Amino acid sequence: MHSIKSKKYKKNMKRTIKIILKIIVYLLAVIGALTVAFIIFINTSKLYYVSINFNESNLARFEERVELLRTCGAYSPDSTFVDIEYVKDSVRAKEIMDYFQLDTLYDASASTWEKALAIGKFVAFNIPHENQKIQPEYKNAIGLWEYTRNVEPAFNCRLHSIMTFELLTAAGIKARYITCLPQDKNDNDCHVVNEVWLPETQQWVMLDTDMGGRYVTDLDGNLLSLRQMREKYINGEKMMFYPGFEKGSSKMTDYYAYMAKNTYWFCCWGALGFYQEDYTTLPQSALRNRYYALVPEGFEPFRDIVYTVTHDPDKFWE
Repeated sequence: MHSIKSKKYKKNMKRTIKIILKIIVYLLAVIGALTVAFIIFINTSKLYYVSINFNESNLARFEERVELLRTCGAYSPDSTFVDIEYVKDSVRAKEIMDYFQLDTLYDASASTWEKALAIGKFVAFNIPHENQKIQPEYKNAIGLWEYTRNVEPAFNCRLHSIMTFELLTAAGIKARYITCLPQDKNDNDCHVVNEVWLPETQQWVMLDTDMGGRYVTDLDGNLLSLRQMREKYINGEKMMFYPGFEKGSSKMTDYYAYMAKNTYWFCCWGALGFYQEDYTTLPQSALRNRYYALVPEGFEPFRDIVYTVTHDPDKFWE
């Protein structure tokens, strides 16, 4: 009798344990699914956080920023000598081309913009936005890529732009990365993007690979430069923004307002090449001898950098 009860007890215990294990597995699966969903949500928020929650207070702030552009000092011709040089290095270009296999991102017959956009998507989709906690030791395309694989998976707009600039340059595409700054000296935030030269249409166009990536057009779909974006803000003309390099929209978003803030004045190196800001690989470099600032008349640049200041947009942009 005792043996029968013992067997029943053991059988019931096994059944109970199986049920408990099933419940635990189910709970772990639910927790796992929720964790994945949360991670996706957070990453998506990081990529596109400037495109949501635009309200009346944001609109008022946007209008204030545009008014600053409209009422600031004029741009006008001046005697400042501006010479932005693009330094070639075919050996380093080949190293980058081979490392990233850039020619697999686009067809050989693709237009300059199609190639630039393919490179922009590669950077934007592989590297999210984040203000990195650990600074990369090697601030060049290969070093930054390896940093995201081994140290932190994301970094800020400046590092995005440096990496994108080097990839574009390696692919034979003329580019420059521009620091876009606000009027308020107490505002420590700025933004850094690339401009790409399109020989087919003889124009510069803006390419931003940070925060999911973007470019900008007018309402007819014509690609715009930073200079043209600033002019359209001032003139009250709508623009189309393409978040994630996907469908464009003229809807007012935080990014729309954000760039109004950061088109007050601009900076660019006087010589541009590989290892531009990689002080580990090149502690001293002639690439860093000149730094130009395009500012409105009556405005003083406020960052701790030695600038060559000009008010002449033709010299700075062209």
